[in-house]
Amino acid sequence: MRYFLSSLIETLEVALIAIVSVLVIRTYLVQPFLVSGDSMEPNFSSGNYLLVDELSYQFRKPERGEVIVFKFPDNPSVYYIKRIIGLPGEKIIIKNGEVEIFNQGSSEGKKIEEKYIPVDFRTSGDVEVVLKDEEYFVMGDNRMFSFDSRSWGPLEKKYIMGIARFNLWPLSEARAVSIPLYQ
Repeated sequence: MRYFLSSLIETLEVALIAIVSVLVIRTYLVQPFLVSGDSMEPNFSSGNYLLVDELSYQFRKPERGEVIVFKFPDNPSVYYIKRIIGLPGEKIIIKNGEVEIFNQGSSEGKKIEEKYIPVDFRTSGDVEVVLKDEEYFVMGDNRMFSFDSRSWGPLEKKYIMGIARFNLWPLSEARAVSIPLYQ
């Protein structure tokens, strides 16, 4: 009987440690996210299962090109996935299908090259916005079918949950999520 109780207590301890570890990791480090919708096609499809890093932005600021998951500002119970296009303090102009960024390093404006979207995908809309501190301009990769900052305005940093790091499902599409380099 004593051996049985000792084994039971040991099993409960291991189970408790495992549960606490999973809860800590899921709460503070990594969250799963299921893509729903086509706004990030062709890079992410509806049904893709991603792991979202919640820790990195505690130590650094979001960067242009990163794919993020965030709470929709008008309904924080809904989560979206989009790509960061504009950073705090920048002026973004979308016109004739092109995205131009104005900032301290480029006061005359610089058209960003978005190699992660197909050539035939056009960025619709005429938008001009200046971002305040802690504001980001986000867009889906499938520009014709994305409800994003062009529609509802800049995204405040407080709504950002984290950065997409891994695409785990389906297995045929499993990969680390790469971040494009901008020239």
